Amino acid sequence: MPSTMENVTSKTEAIEIDPKTGLALNNKSSVDDEKKSETKKENIISDGAKTEEEKKEKDDQESNGAAAIKEEEIPVETEPKTGVSFPVKLLEDGKLLKAVGLRKKSMLGMGLKIYAFGIYADTEKLKELMLSKIGKAPSKPTKEMYQMVIDSDLGMMVRLVIAFSGLSMNMVRKNFDEGLGAAIKKLTGGKNEELTKKIMGEASDDIKLTSGSVIEISRLPGYVLQTKVMGEIVSKVESELLCRAYIYMYLGEDPFDKEAKEKFGASMLSMF
Repeated sequence: MPSTMENVTSKTEAIEIDPKTGLALNNKSSVDDEKKSETKKENIISDGAKTEEEKKEKDDQESNGAAAIKEEEIPVETEPKTGVSFPVKLLEDGKLLKAVGLRKKSMLGMGLKIYAFGIYADTEKLKELMLSKIGKAPSKPTKEMYQMVIDSDLGMMVRLVIAFSGLSMNMVRKNFDEGLGAAIKKLTGGKNEELTKKIMGEASDDIKLTSGSVIEISRLPGYVLQTKVMGEIVSKVESELLCRAYIYMYLGEDPFDKEAKEKFGASMLSMF
């Protein structure tokens, strides 16, 4: 259909003509609109990225703040003879503190405070063990109850905090060799020096132990005894006998600290 004069005029107004060449130019307002549109898109993308960055920063701050508050809220129990404090719950795996005590050593006629310790255990597994083996709560902890814990594969950890400032890694190794050797002899009637040396065998004598240094020895599932010195794993030994002997030093017939053993016993009774 032929174009009317109004249609032609409308189209002419929409197109800008270069007076020199007679060629059509892009409409200025259209170009401006396109530029504004592009600028708007860039601003939206920029604002979006900025918003995401701010959100991530805010989340990180809230997460760090919550972790700090959570850590601060965990109560502690203090070993009275050394003043060393132990958190009642471990953040990494939820094990609960069952007893605190002190390892003393007689040297030159003096009872030296070697290290304070805290005994941690998987409470749910401990409760399952108690209820599955003992129907009714006894009036006081029995030898059989302690032996059940010693012989089990129950997840446990003993945190040692050095109290004697003049302690060397070699002295710690010797101390454990003696303690484990005596425990193995009680449990089996014989010695196993090769096994006892494995618990600290890979710990370097260059490690400096000062007052407050931390050693953590854990019994892991599968009868694995893992030793950490100042946060570094120095040994990981799979041995049922070694695991039993280690826990025996704290809960056996001649424990390092009788009061600590009794506290652990009281925690077992509370399971019923």
